[in-house]
Amino acid sequence: MNTLMRFTQSTLTLSFLILAFVSNVAGQEKPALREVDRVRLAEAFNLGEKLGDHLWAGWSKAPFGVLLVTPDNEFLIRHPRPTEDFKKLGYDARLKSDVYYRDRKFDTNLLATFPAVAGVSTIVIGQAENTASKTSTPWVITLLHEHFHQLQDSQPNFHKDTEALNLSRGDQTGMWMLNYPFPYASPQVSRQFSIVCKQLVEALNAENGAVSSHLVSYLNARAALKKLLSADEYKYFSFQLWKEGMARYTEDSVARWAARNYQPTREFRELKDFTTFASAAEQIRAGIVKELSTLKLEEYQRVAFYPLGAGEGLLLDRADPNWRNRYFAEKFDNEKYFIRFKLSID
Repeated sequence: MNTLMRFTQSTLTLSFLILAFVSNVAGQEKPALREVDRVRLAEAFNLGEKLGDHLWAGWSKAPFGVLLVTPDNEFLIRHPRPTEDFKKLGYDARLKSDVYYRDRKFDTNLLATFPAVAGVSTIVIGQAENTASKTSTPWVITLLHEHFHQLQDSQPNFHKDTEALNLSRGDQTGMWMLNYPFPYASPQVSRQFSIVCKQLVEALNAENGAVSSHLVSYLNARAALKKLLSADEYKYFSFQLWKEGMARYTEDSVARWAARNYQPTREFRELKDFTTFASAAEQIRAGIVKELSTLKLEEYQRVAFYPLGAGEGLLLDRADPNWRNRYFAEKFDNEKYFIRFKLSID
């Protein structure tokens, strides 16, 4: 073989190696959603579609954009306005959406809904294994909890009305909702909060004929707690029960509705960690009652509002089955929804 031929062959070989390397690198540039994540997301979207407006009026029209946080990347699904830092991965027929991705910015255990992308209310959620949900069915229900926040956020004048509470004290980031100086450590407030929780559990456990008397005891205990709080502290307490507590209540309602009316897809049922919605409903209800029975306000702090608000929703179901029709018309104070019950016993 002459020198020219050897040179040409070496050059061609090197060219092929470079092309193979470039092709391999290019192939690695685009990440991929795990199959299990696609199945979980599709199940949540499917359940949300089947739910429609059965639980909450207008829920079918609420945005359902999701940012899935994985260890290396974040995947944006069903979002109307992806920002320039996202690259298009392609259309996913199972998710019925274009999928976009970027390098990870948020914590992998995050469970939150806020204007994370382009000022649009977006669910930012880690994979099931990296969050408190741990397994598929609770994770899907948690995603619907966050989707309920999107319904809240999409109400006309919601943000204006929230600002009108005058609780932000100049904070424009929304962090006041987490950091408001509520008197969690006050012995008096903590003690009365425990009494309120105890009375709520007794009302929830009461036989049908005894609900009214237990509900009166609960409302009296709640009124006593209100007297220990300043006007702003009570507004914050009411806002959290209305917003986060009713989102926890919605988890219970979603699981129970799904157990009765929804057939999970084959792909979801075949996941290794699949559990039924009936089982999830039992765990959610038991968890609400257990927290109400054992929590200490000074330790739980803001998280204590979740089971208390959820318990109020469950009690309202017994006191006035139509109370949800007033939820968005009379915002930020669950006490208003007990008015009809109060009038009926006066």
